[in-house]
Amino acid sequence: MEFEEAKAKFLKAWGDLGTKWGINKTMAQIHALLMISPTSLSMDEIMEELQISRGNTSMNLRALIDWGLIYKEYKAGERREYFAAEQDIDQMIRKVALERSKREIKPTIKALEDVQQMQQENTAEARQFKAKTKQLYAFISDADHMLEKLVNQKENWITKTILKLMR
Repeated sequence: MEFEEAKAKFLKAWGDLGTKWGINKTMAQIHALLMISPTSLSMDEIMEELQISRGNTSMNLRALIDWGLIYKEYKAGERREYFAAEQDIDQMIRKVALERSKREIKPTIKALEDVQQMQQENTAEARQFKAKTKQLYAFISDADHMLEKLVNQKENWITKTILKLMR
């Protein structure tokens, strides 16, 4: 497999993976391109490489900056903005986990807290609802707490965790 073919295959695979993270395919492909690039890239270079529009590129670059996965770089004498990705894989995974928790897990926890405040009705359906949502709240809260502990491990936590699971 030639380099350009391998690169295209990786960009496609990372884009597909991104949709499972809860981000769109183009956003994931821009992230992948910046992650494997040896230097920062301009918006025009990203657009050309991925064959996407300026508006799509701009919107997804802003979203990636919001996620903390990429950042702007300024080059002396250049008017264009350049973009680079977080190169530390552990740090990148931490940022994705934190962002997913903030966008998905925390709102779910809040909703489950809120429904526990419903006025008690003495029907089988209401009791079942309260019991199940209480169990879900406990499970999701525990899972989020465990995720926070993993994310806060500073040294290569993913490798350590995987090795512990393999033993």
